[in-house]
Amino acid sequence: MTETTATATAAATGLRLDHVCLRLDGRVLVDLSLAIAPGEVVTLMGPSGSGKSSLLAYICGLLPVGFDVSGQVFLNGMCLNPLPPQDRHVGILFQDDLLFPHLSVAGNLAFALPPSVRGRAARMARIEAALETAGLGGFAGRDPATLSGGQRARVALMRVLLSEPSVLLLDEPFSKLDVERRGQIRQFVFDRALEKSLPVLMVTHDPDDARAAGGRVINLGRD
Repeated sequence: MTETTATATAAATGLRLDHVCLRLDGRVLVDLSLAIAPGEVVTLMGPSGSGKSSLLAYICGLLPVGFDVSGQVFLNGMCLNPLPPQDRHVGILFQDDLLFPHLSVAGNLAFALPPSVRGRAARMARIEAALETAGLGGFAGRDPATLSGGQRARVALMRVLLSEPSVLLLDEPFSKLDVERRGQIRQFVFDRALEKSLPVLMVTHDPDDARAAGGRVINLGRD
């Protein structure tokens, strides 16, 4: 997909940032217009403090007080700016998997299911199907503390996908995995996002992540 085609497609479907500018203490961190089509991965790179994670927080509606912000965020043609975080349909994966230690694997996944999935049988069917997709069939009753790093990463992704997001944000989610697991989980995430036709915006310091994504790379914090 060419950049022109991606931009045109994302104007109606996908993620669009329209002249988004983030300032902190008078310094411009991000000044960006960008369109990401469904199934496309765009990578943001740049040094620490360049505003990469702050931009993701802005898209989610979770940017801390103190920033001076202008511009608009659109998702499938709808402006997200006036919406609270829970109504934005934005899924995000962080460096840490953030699984709830007091819940089983099934409990963690159930937490993300939308209210429209009603009844214990229907909810468990969704959970079991997600675990099978992740290669974790039979893990529903497991304690997250007993899982490997790669298994935890897959559970975290499936939890996000079960919430039925319309866009996926990745904030260094592979950085704590060893080299072998990193490649496997990275491909697993990209494959699931493509399968769901989700626009993906990834923040990373690792050029290998960008190469694996195979899409556009935007460098922040550089003249």
